[in-house]
Amino acid sequence: MNKVEFLFVWIFTMIFAIANAQVGTVTLSGMVKNKADRLALPYVNVVVKSEKDSAFVTGVMTNEEGRYSITNVKPGNYRLVITLMGFKNEEQPLFVGSLSSFLDIPVIELEAAATELEGVTVSAQAAGISNRLDKKTYTLADNISQNGGSVLQSMQSLPGITVQDGRVQLRGNDKVAILVNGKQTALTGFGNQAGLDNIPASAIEKIEIINNPSSKYDANGNAGIINIIMKKNKQEGFNGKVGFTAGLGSLWLRKENLPMIRPQYTFTPKINPSVSLNYRKDKVNVFVQTDNLYTQTLNKNEFVTRNYADGTVIHSQLKRNRNTNFLTTKAGLDWNMDERNMLTLSGMYGSEKIIDRGDQPFFNGDMSQRLRLWQFLEDELKTTAMVTASYQHRFKEPGHVLNTSFNYTFHREDEQYFYDNYLSSSTGTDAFKLLSDEQVYDFNIDYVKPFKYGRIETGVKLRNRNIPTNMDFRSGVNSVLDMQAGGWADYKELIPALYGNYVFENEKWEAELGLRLEYVKIQYDVNPDHSTYKSDGYHYTQPFPNMRLAYKLNDNNKVSLFYNRRVDRPNEVDIRIFPKYDDAEIIKVGNPALRPQFTNSIELGYKNTWKSGYFYSAFYHRMADGTITRISSTVPGSTLIYAIFQNAGKSYNSGLEVILNQKVSPVYSFNINGNVYRNQINAFTVHNLYPRPNTFSADRQSALSGNFKLNNNFRFAGGWDAQLTAIYLAPDIIPQGKIQSRFSMDAGLKKSVQKGKGELFVNATDVFNTMTVRRKIDGLGFNYTSNDYYETQVVRLGYSYKF
Repeated sequence: MNKVEFLFVWIFTMIFAIANAQVGTVTLSGMVKNKADRLALPYVNVVVKSEKDSAFVTGVMTNEEGRYSITNVKPGNYRLVITLMGFKNEEQPLFVGSLSSFLDIPVIELEAAATELEGVTVSAQAAGISNRLDKKTYTLADNISQNGGSVLQSMQSLPGITVQDGRVQLRGNDKVAILVNGKQTALTGFGNQAGLDNIPASAIEKIEIINNPSSKYDANGNAGIINIIMKKNKQEGFNGKVGFTAGLGSLWLRKENLPMIRPQYTFTPKINPSVSLNYRKDKVNVFVQTDNLYTQTLNKNEFVTRNYADGTVIHSQLKRNRNTNFLTTKAGLDWNMDERNMLTLSGMYGSEKIIDRGDQPFFNGDMSQRLRLWQFLEDELKTTAMVTASYQHRFKEPGHVLNTSFNYTFHREDEQYFYDNYLSSSTGTDAFKLLSDEQVYDFNIDYVKPFKYGRIETGVKLRNRNIPTNMDFRSGVNSVLDMQAGGWADYKELIPALYGNYVFENEKWEAELGLRLEYVKIQYDVNPDHSTYKSDGYHYTQPFPNMRLAYKLNDNNKVSLFYNRRVDRPNEVDIRIFPKYDDAEIIKVGNPALRPQFTNSIELGYKNTWKSGYFYSAFYHRMADGTITRISSTVPGSTLIYAIFQNAGKSYNSGLEVILNQKVSPVYSFNINGNVYRNQINAFTVHNLYPRPNTFSADRQSALSGNFKLNNNFRFAGGWDAQLTAIYLAPDIIPQGKIQSRFSMDAGLKKSVQKGKGELFVNATDVFNTMTVRRKIDGLGFNYTSNDYYETQVVRLGYSYKF
């Protein structure tokens, strides 16, 4: 990092910082005995008092077994007072920390004589943003300006998150693991983020951003984890929520089509009805939730100019009008068999129907001649079914639990493409059909035991995943399809894992040490008649340690140091051998020889809280080996560009994330968050095999980039709330090129009605229609520039009612 970059980072640090943290509560538990005979003492008063003025805070009595449990104790310093008629009162210092939600206090023994007891240390985990500085939690109900859209759209205003080409990035890195309720699922593509833009935000309760995951999480995803928590109501009796949202997008043309193609979508409708029902009585809780998101979208409208070393210039436009209908239903029951045991059975069904109608004309350099018109129809149906059974045993001490779960997922991808290829002398029709049936079996055991100074977490995981895929190409006149690249392929994945995690805390220090041991075996069997690729695979046994050390400067200031080792395993679509023709002359292909990318990361975080706000900042540095990226190249005698995944060697991602949250008055509060980072990819040389062997070399690339977001929140009288959000994304490097800066502004307004049971909202995303994606790519013997004027401006109106 040079002096200018360092100065930029330093100035940025002084201006911005973190927020949205909130202090949580802890549950204390323990047992009281008679010291003389060591028998349990029932009906003992256990009271928590303030250390400063001895004021009563909370208290309970022990039960028949001499046990007690005190809930909702906030972090801080207290006195623990134990009294029973006929016994000497006992009093001891009580420190409540912020790491564990539950505390198992050692047995307290009462006696007639005065006894000086050892002090007790208690810790708790904060609700909302973690006091460990490893996690931030955001409720989507507070995201007024993005209400009514998809989960992907709602994420764009959250700190540290950017969206590029439909992929989520954390701190400028797209190697992110996406979880739903703590598990990888087919809804999010088991890590490849597929489907995020079609999951309705109305189905989501909150989103957790975990930058430094502990060993209990899967080791995949070096940038971190985004955990999507779906809604689930547990109120007594019959209750629920219904909602309806409607919207319009593409309110006007941002750029006219190239000549002689079909019109762009305008005034695209968005419709999202949702219903959530819950019935809870005695030991049984039954729930069902259904959401349907129907949208028409100008999904892509990209204008490209390609320049070749021989002087050839080609202009093109890729326009895609998309219709999507995504239906998801989740249902299940919780059965509290007794006070110690609970069984949950649930199922989920999702159906995603996509129809794309696209046009791609190609013109010569002076636009005097149309060289080709490529029109296509994509008919895709994705079906997901998931069944989960989980069992929890709660030991007598609160927080001491054993969880087991089994999850089965079936996911079918059924795609059909039809291409009409118009040339000056002839017209042909190409087509292909892809069918993929994915089956995943997951089994997990997790155990948590609280201690006096923290807790241990340990568990095992087993995953077996199979994805047989078949591709059938059907060529027409002047086809660009590679007929020798079809056939079948079979992906097989086996991952057993074991983890352990220990958490310690006292009044000044916090420590967390974990280790995950994973064995991974990947086998990819390929049709022996394939023109280029052969069967391949890999396996490894690797440790993935994590460490956190924190020092509490005082009650409101804390410094934490993190270390993580993580991995990014290639997804099945990354190694898929079949060419993808969603662009007629820029063809994407997988690579079975792709190998995992291993990453070591360190982070230094600082957090400061005060009565009306929070501050957080984090310096981070990641070092990746075997960086996975797409490489674009050409072959002699052709203007087609092939984008193929490769391991490009070493890369680095270093930066500063900061957030400042401040409540200025009862009417106004704001959240400023920003991220400045430096991405670097070292010089590398790779050998592409498809469609013919060729070598590509690149010099070292580096860039200083970042993003800035400002959320202004207003709370007026009469139940009115408003939000105004501004987002700025600085220029950044992408494989073989750069992406230019982007800016948008979103606005939203909601009103509480019907005595708080109902809610109305209206919002608009990208109010000024400024979010245009501009890229420049440099390859061997060619370069191209592109401007994508896809749909970003949407106006929505919605209503929901709770009963």
